Amino acid sequence: MGEQVLLSRTKMRANFRLCNVSSCITELLEIRADEPKFHVLVIPGNPGVASFYKDFVESLYELLGGSVSVTAVGNISHSEKNWEHGRLFSLQEQIGHKIDFINQELQNIAVPILLVGHSIGAYISLEIFKRSPKKVMYCIGLYPFLALNMLSKKQSIIAKIAESSVVSVALSSIVGLLGLLPIWSLRLIVGQTLGKSWSPTAVEATCSRLAKYHTMRNILFMAMTEFKKLSETPDWEFMRENSRKIAFLFGIDDHWGPLQMFEEISKQAPEIGLSIEREGHSHAFCCTEAGSLWVAQHVAILIKNQTSKSTSSQ
Repeated sequence: MGEQVLLSRTKMRANFRLCNVSSCITELLEIRADEPKFHVLVIPGNPGVASFYKDFVESLYELLGGSVSVTAVGNISHSEKNWEHGRLFSLQEQIGHKIDFINQELQNIAVPILLVGHSIGAYISLEIFKRSPKKVMYCIGLYPFLALNMLSKKQSIIAKIAESSVVSVALSSIVGLLGLLPIWSLRLIVGQTLGKSWSPTAVEATCSRLAKYHTMRNILFMAMTEFKKLSETPDWEFMRENSRKIAFLFGIDDHWGPLQMFEEISKQAPEIGLSIEREGHSHAFCCTEAGSLWVAQHVAILIKNQTSKSTSSQ
């Protein structure tokens, strides 16, 4: 029903924009409302390519009635061009970058900010919330990566690759060479391998952003710093203190956000809003049109419920 309503209308298209944030060129994907009630800031995972979230951003804007502004902020150097000339950026630097973006671009807006973070973006969103509690009204984590999963063989393999500069350079070089192929052949390879069920948006984002040496090096370097930081215990005290302003969506079979973490949150901070997606979408929900729409519908419901509570309490 929701999908039919959404598709029966002409979608507002998200605009792509480059923005200089603390001397770093940043890719943005945004839809600006004329008179927004609040501003939704989408924080990507790793890869932190804003273009992957195009379908999600457009669907969320429509589902919220066009009454909000929505912006997806890309990670530094997870981009089409090598703007930063090979410099590598850590998890902490990416967090600082998002805070700088808010202070620079959203400092003067009069409406509340709602954070929607995907994967490691959920952790980044919590850190933004922690450092800017007066600006953030609500924080939603999608398929959240909040702590290492010691039972995951995939995480163990990725960690070993990311920890080795030799292997990271070699893998990034191979990816960079693929990126030199004619665009039609690269689209064919991506479509037939990585993205058989992926949307045209995701295939295009992969070809134009991921198939770059500088992007892959930054993905792996950021991953290395993620594994080091997320070996620490989550900040349960902060989550308990702000439990009514936080919600998480978990998947059934997701090694980045396993159901063990769902259970741990329910014990440590029982008032946090927790949900499990059982529709068969993957951790990379933004790579399919169906996943983008379903998650956008879920997020829209959470936001509507939260904003109605805030309105009634005033």
